[in-house]
Amino acid sequence: MGLVESGKVGGGIQSLLNMSRKYSMWVYQWGLACCAIEMGAAFASPRYDVMRLGVIPLPASPRQADLLVVSGTVTDKMAPSVKRLYEQMPEPKYVISMGSCANCGGPYWDSYSVTKGVDQVVPVDVYVPGCPPRPEALLEGIVLLQERIQNEDMAERWKGEPIVID
Repeated sequence: MGLVESGKVGGGIQSLLNMSRKYSMWVYQWGLACCAIEMGAAFASPRYDVMRLGVIPLPASPRQADLLVVSGTVTDKMAPSVKRLYEQMPEPKYVISMGSCANCGGPYWDSYSVTKGVDQVVPVDVYVPGCPPRPEALLEGIVLLQERIQNEDMAERWKGEPIVID
């Protein structure tokens, strides 16, 4: 049993671990519709340079990812794939929902085949609003997630209890 599982991690070590986790996030991009273009602009364009934030795009597989960014309309047929992708990621894992369609179904919310938000399928940590949101909005969502990670208590997270951020 390690120090984190036993709850014996001190404040200084916990802060160091959190800082290292927040500045080394591998992000798996799950673009389903038009928001994927804005997500691609944020992650692949030198203009926005997400690597300066410690975010590394394009891991080889979801098994190497810490962060899942879901953008676009999640249909009922796609929901099991999103859930399977989330389950393949190792702990600790985080999810950002990007765009109105991923957040709540967007303009297609009343369609019979659209899931009313990706949070119906997987737990979401940060919601980025917009239709489509600008790349700057996604970067702000990443910074908010990094602040949350910095204040996180890993012992509570490993116990499976809900995260409480003060």
